[in-house]
This record gives sequence, structure tokens and C-alpha cells, in this order.
Amino acid sequence: MEAYANALLVAIPAFVLLMSVEMLYGHWTGKQTYVFMDTIASLSSGLTNILKDTLGLAVILISYPWLESQLSLVQIEATPWLYFTAFVCIDFASYWSHRLNHKINVFWNQHIIHHSSEEFNMACALRQSISNVLGYGALFLIPAALLGIPESVIGVLAPLHLFGQFWYHTRHIGKLGWLEYIIVTPSQHRVHHAINTIYIDKNLAAIFCVWDRMFGTFQEELEEEPPVYGVLKPVRTWNPLLINFMHLWGLVQDAWYTQNWKDKFQLWFRPTGWRPIDVAQQRPMKTIENVHDFEKYAPKTSSGLSFWAAFHLLATLGLLLQMLYLFESLNTHLLLQIAGALFVAIFGYTSVMDGKKWALHLECVRSLFTLGWAFVALEGELAVFWMGYAGLSLLGFVVVFLKK
Repeated sequence: MEAYANALLVAIPAFVLLMSVEMLYGHWTGKQTYVFMDTIASLSSGLTNILKDTLGLAVILISYPWLESQLSLVQIEATPWLYFTAFVCIDFASYWSHRLNHKINVFWNQHIIHHSSEEFNMACALRQSISNVLGYGALFLIPAALLGIPESVIGVLAPLHLFGQFWYHTRHIGKLGWLEYIIVTPSQHRVHHAINTIYIDKNLAAIFCVWDRMFGTFQEELEEEPPVYGVLKPVRTWNPLLINFMHLWGLVQDAWYTQNWKDKFQLWFRPTGWRPIDVAQQRPMKTIENVHDFEKYAPKTSSGLSFWAAFHLLATLGLLLQMLYLFESLNTHLLLQIAGALFVAIFGYTSVMDGKKWALHLECVRSLFTLGWAFVALEGELAVFWMGYAGLSLLGFVVVFLKK
């Protein structure tokens, strides 16, 4: 995890730079693809995912080292061919894992966050899951295990494979000619994020689009059918923690209310969106019927609230970077405390962005608690930065909300 934390210290500034370039380009060309609150929500979601992955908050059901030790048939020497083969294996595994997330009800819960934005830009690429707490992905790496690809090679290439999926989340790059037949491009990924009927569950590949062409999930972006983004059951919130578990909560409710015992068990593994007939009739869910005519989520905001939200995003990002920088020197107990404080902060300020009245009370209590916790539990620069954040948070709360 230390290596991953160090890699993020480089990756995060790089992501911010690319997003800034895209944002400036959109401004200069008059084709801005960023909406302020949506962007804050996307970046906040990225912070929660980094926290979850850095701390290894998952239960590994089956590990790649074990598979490799049990299934290895050959050993490939450490050559460029080894790394290329390993990368292809990772991409193959990614395709099938991604396809599973789109096709099966219970697995959709851990992927809905990535599709939840009604915009499409590099920021929404950072909407990554924290609900994928069961580690079964190694099953899709069986081809790599059979080839005897070492764990160390997979460990090096997996983050690079993930980071390589960032750049094509943009509306500013058109089709790329012959590259459209080899790699995943922005045009192809716009299709993947679209809710138009013809585009649903298409273009599931991560790096090499050949998998979509081989397995029947490829769809070209059509000029006569502009992509519309989001999910057919809109999430209607900026809070990434709620988005991560709302589909699961819906499944739990359906399993509880259906009178058919068979449906209580099968609904989890039915195709995404399937619901028991009795529950669908008694408790209908609102879905988008006309993708070209629906109102995007945009609760009323103000300049003060926007400034306040931006402050919290930048502050939590800074505190996260501080945690990553000090990662090796912090014990597990303290890391969990800091991560917990960041999770609660993100939950709080994104709930205020949603206009929830109870969130204002939560923010006041949270800031006071954070101030006391930092004073008692932290030392040195950690205490200074966290107490500073809590103090400014309280001040902002008074200026923005209590003076109304």
C-alpha cells in the first residue's frame, strides 16, 4: 500500500493538470463540459475511492498469488514480452469484470457511481467505487496465472492500466481513425456512458477495444444519436457515499417487500434493473423514459455555497495528500481515524450541497468534534492542519449559513 500511496502523490497532480487543461479548453472554445457542483461531487467521489484503496478496505475472497502458485503451467522470462502479455491479461480480465458489473443486479451496485454523473468529462472518470469490498477480481486473471505471470508484474501494471483509462473521458476529442479499431477512444467511451437505448451496456473494454468487437458489445458513436449521460434511474444527489450504496439499498428493499420467496433470492443475480413483479407494481421507481427530454439534477445553489463547497473539497484533498505523504510513518489506528474523519467530512459537505437541512446541523457538530479530536489525538503538523480545517469550517458555516 505504501507504493500505491506514493504513486498517487504523482497521479493526483497529473489528473488535476489534465482536468484543468480540459476545463480551460472548454472555456476558450465556448464548449464547456464542466458543471460546478457536479465536478465537486466527482472529485469528492475520487477522494473516497483513494481512501478506500489506500487502506485496503476489502475482503479478498481469492488472491492472484494463490492462483498463480496453483495454476502456473509455464514461466515467462522477464522480457518486454512478459509485460505486454501481462497487460493484455489485465485488460482481458477488466473487460469481463466490467461486463459482469453491467449485467448482474448485485454487481451493478459497485459500478453505478462511475455512471452517475449526468455530464461527461475527465472529472467524472474519478467517480470510482468504494462498495466493491469483496475481492474476487483475481478469478478473471486465471489466464495470467496459467502463464505464470509473477504477482510483482501484475502489481506494477494494474495501477498503470487503471490510470490509462482516465484520458478518454472527454467530449473534446473526436474519432481517431485507425486507432478506433485497436484502442478504446473518447468516442467509444462516450457511447459507454450514454443512456440512449442503442448505447446501453456497449463498449465495455478498458484499453483494447478488440474485446468488444470479439464478444459482440461494440457500438460506434452515431452522429444522428448524440450521447446522453447518466443512469436511467437518476441518483439525484451529489453525495458519493449515498450513490455507492443506493442500488444495494433498493435491492434490499425489494427482497424485503416481495411476497415471492424465490424472488427474494434470485433478484440479486438477475439482469441489472430486474425487479419482482409484485414490488415493481406496488413500489414503482422513476426512470427516464425520454433521454432527450429530462431535467438534470441541479438543486438551488448560491455563490456562498459554491465557495464553501470548493473550500471543503480543496481542504479534504490537501489533508488526503498529507496522509499519503506521511503514510509510512502513521500507524494503522491513526490512518483509520484520519480516513474516517475524511469520509464523514465528504458525506457532510456533499449533503449540504444537496440542500439537506439536517446536513447543516451535522456539519456544525462534525466541525466541533473534529476540532476536539485533532487537539487530543493528533500531534505536530497533523494537528495544526486538521485544527485549521475544523476552525475554518466553523467560520465558513457561520458566514455562509448563519448570516442569512
